[in-house]
Amino acid sequence: VQLVESGGGLVQPGGSLRLSCTVFGVSFDYYAIGWFRQAPGKVREGVSCISSGDGSRYYEDSVKGRFTISKDSAKITVYLQMNSLKPEDTGVYLCTAERRPLGCTLVAGADDYWGQGTQVTVSS
Repeated sequence: VQLVESGGGLVQPGGSLRLSCTVFGVSFDYYAIGWFRQAPGKVREGVSCISSGDGSRYYEDSVKGRFTISKDSAKITVYLQMNSLKPEDTGVYLCTAERRPLGCTLVAGADDYWGQGTQVTVSS
């Protein structure tokens, strides 16, 4: 199993980025995909996730209305569109794959697969 993130970078406050997570070795039919972020000196937190099956979406409160998660099964890729970025959105963004029949969670699980992460820096 391999998860490969891309799309990070440096952006000014108010700007946008789209992150991609390409997932090899697991099926979107059985695995929920999530995005977490790790900021310096802070606990890793769940940002958004999308379930297997019906593709239900969940968001951490601070990103609701600004971030949108989606998936393209044909491209085995999950996207995180991030708009109206703020300096507090800065961090390493990592995607995860969790085997889960229904729904998804913003809490990391012991059996989750993780990517290496992509750096997002929001600064003027």
